[in-house]
Amino acid sequence: MPSVNFTVKWPNDELFQYYSPSTAIYEYLSIGQRYPSAQFLHQVENGLHAASERVHARYGFTCSSAMDNLAMIKRQIKIFGLSPEDQIEVIEMKNK
Repeated sequence: MPSVNFTVKWPNDELFQYYSPSTAIYEYLSIGQRYPSAQFLHQVENGLHAASERVHARYGFTCSSAMDNLAMIKRQIKIFGLSPEDQIEVIEMKNK
């Protein structure tokens, strides 16, 4: 199952790379798209859950790395003190 590394640009211009265990994330995020932080969180949460479920369907267990990445994104939103309308941009998405 191909995984995806995706890079986002936070409102303070920092770039971070995250991991999805499947290409399901492509259904929720698009390269070059800017999302208000509340929408980004909603999209990435749904995308990583869907990706983890694909792993579950194939291997019989969910992907803890997807949930770890989701937790990291949630922490970063709090650390950066983002408002719901602050923009987060998807810079890159690459299959591994």
